[in-house]
Amino acid sequence: MFSLRKVATLGQHARGFKKTVEQLNKQHPGVLKNALTFVRVDFNVPLSKTDNTITDDTRISAAVPTIKFLVDQGAKVVLASHCGRPKGKANDKMMMKPMAERLSKLMSIPVASVGECIGDEVTGAIAKMSSGDVLMLENTRFHAEEEKNEENFSKKLSNGAKIYVNDAFGTAHRAHASTAGVAKYAEHRVAGFLMEKELKFLASAVDVPVKPMTAVIGGAKVSTKLPVLNSLLEKCDNILLVEQ
Repeated sequence: MFSLRKVATLGQHARGFKKTVEQLNKQHPGVLKNALTFVRVDFNVPLSKTDNTITDDTRISAAVPTIKFLVDQGAKVVLASHCGRPKGKANDKMMMKPMAERLSKLMSIPVASVGECIGDEVTGAIAKMSSGDVLMLENTRFHAEEEKNEENFSKKLSNGAKIYVNDAFGTAHRAHASTAGVAKYAEHRVAGFLMEKELKFLASAVDVPVKPMTAVIGGAKVSTKLPVLNSLLEKCDNILLVEQ
């Protein structure tokens, strides 16, 4: 299934991430050792409405290879993600602590979490990090500045990170602070393993499609998708529009 908005904008936002984290490490051996590394993951996972437990950890599992690689290289890994649509306000049902706990179990290592994504608590937690440590920031969308890609918020969110890794394919098409704004403050901007995998799949599916090919398009506003629909007309045998 294609997301038209992703197809239309992902290429633009991914231009600064032509290199993968593995390529960076090969070109600059030791660059990850003790380096503060900001990793945008997509931990927007489904939660139970009764007890707020995670009902599907697929997205967390998908990020493990990138996080493990960074940990093995001795980076100080700071994870950022959103969960749900809190509309710029803190929401106890959308906190990131359950995701940190699930990641800890999946990787069999401690994963710390903080109750904010910017500010003194975060700065203090980062100052205590050692090589190979992992820290989960609080939901970035608890701040309205995240979706506005507000510059000052982006700078605070970056916290002086040397390396920015985007491994959140599901949100990479959005020009938010954690997906675009933070990147410009890092010395190195690279893609994680999941991002690399998805981009390769997208390229093969769109640039060199296997025929016959059908695109299933979902969304509320067809008018906003017309440019990409016109592009897909040349590549697809069938296009199915599904109203959401």
